[in-house]
Amino acid sequence: MRASEFYTGIVVDAYARLKSAHFDPEPYAEFVARAGQPALEIGCGDGEPLLTMRRRGLDVAGVDSSADMLGRCRANAAALGLEVTLHHQRMEELSLGRRYRSIYLAGPTFNLLPDDDSSLRALRAMRTHLVDGGSALVPLVIPEPTPTDQLGVAREAEGDDGAVLRYTAVSEEYDEVARTRTTRTRYERQTPVGLECAEREWILHWHTVVGFRALCAEAGLRVASVVDGSGAPANDTATSFTATVQRR
Repeated sequence: MRASEFYTGIVVDAYARLKSAHFDPEPYAEFVARAGQPALEIGCGDGEPLLTMRRRGLDVAGVDSSADMLGRCRANAAALGLEVTLHHQRMEELSLGRRYRSIYLAGPTFNLLPDDDSSLRALRAMRTHLVDGGSALVPLVIPEPTPTDQLGVAREAEGDDGAVLRYTAVSEEYDEVARTRTTRTRYERQTPVGLECAEREWILHWHTVVGFRALCAEAGLRVASVVDGSGAPANDTATSFTATVQRR
């Protein structure tokens, strides 16, 4: 299932309340300060950290494959009194008609691309949208299998309207050959009127440091650096790393 199909309906309602990670805007603000503006956030979702960047006056636009997520982002921007430029496109099919000094993905959004072919097309699209010498920041992870004692156990939160929102990882397939983790998930929205339910497959596809370098070379991008969570150079066995790549 594509990310554009996954992040729809009640999944979007539950996302802000039940997501497992929040993104510190500082690394992205520092990257844009170094690489320059205008900037583009790929996979901007409901606006984190894009809207923080806009509130600081940075010239950053956003793009996402989910129309429902972009709708939530527009509503969040309006509530904050912010103007923001948003585009509805898949990152592997990016065609915005302009180029940027900096492009970044907030968190390991690149892992949502389900295979090497779509990953290569996304990197080529980034190259097309960078000015000469422009840079892109791409965080990546090699996910662990979900612990078996967490499968079938729901996380729960209250929505803005008082509805009870639930997320459950039902089952999972972990394929080390294809480098994919496919989690069958269930989202629920309980109201006094009744229960709404959506079941989705959440696919993460991972890259090693060596494999990602090879994809970048094929896409015409130069890997300027690959660092781990501490900012030190990442070794080839790193399971969480951030690559800075430049248009050649």
